[in-house]
Amino acid sequence: MSKPFSLTVVSPESIVWSGSAELLVTRTTEGEIGILADHEPTMAALATGSTVITAEGGEQVSLAIHGGFLQVLHNEVTLLTDRAEIAEGGREEAARLAGGLADGA
Repeated sequence: MSKPFSLTVVSPESIVWSGSAELLVTRTTEGEIGILADHEPTMAALATGSTVITAEGGEQVSLAIHGGFLQVLHNEVTLLTDRAEIAEGGREEAARLAGGLADGA
């Protein structure tokens, strides 16, 4: 079991997901990035695509993300996104939904 960190995914409408996570894998404009506890401070622009959170305890949550920013500081990670939606069908469903978010669906 990995050391947990605090993760919050925020859109203009609401907090989409918040809790303790062991791993975050998301897509930035520079490529895919994985975040674990004690990651160095980072700021990055988010690209439209899927994001996978491994919550404390191992449950995986997939989200469709449409742009925004990632901030990592002192074991607190924030995804501030234009639009986000939890995908029930895993990473592939999140990627499909993200395409729909980009199209304005």
